[in-house]
Amino acid sequence: MQVQVHADDSIQGGDSLAQWAQEEINAKLSRLKEYVVRVEVFLSEVDALKGTGGPGKKCVLETRANGRPPIAVNAEAEKVKDAFTAALEKLRRAVETDLDKVKDKNGRESVRGVEDTV
Repeated sequence: MQVQVHADDSIQGGDSLAQWAQEEINAKLSRLKEYVVRVEVFLSEVDALKGTGGPGKKCVLETRANGRPPIAVNAEAEKVKDAFTAALEKLRRAVETDLDKVKDKNGRESVRGVEDTV
């Protein structure tokens, strides 16, 4: 699985941030690695968070799965780690849901390893 990390100038971390993000993605999406081809991470600073109105960080994750349209999710938080973690959980659920729909429609085994009964 290919992971690309893009951060604007306001985000500090450089190569260590990119390495950490890649390790987290590989750990969280390990069950889906045969379906997910690439994950792109976009980290940026936002002027005001929706909830508190203070400055924060935004993480957008976009993935491409074999034979499926791209899926993108985003999350905002005060810290990069919190925004990234929230977006990664959203992405995991979105990819599993998308793949479950395809598998259910075609009558194949579920991504979660549980066979659907009809």
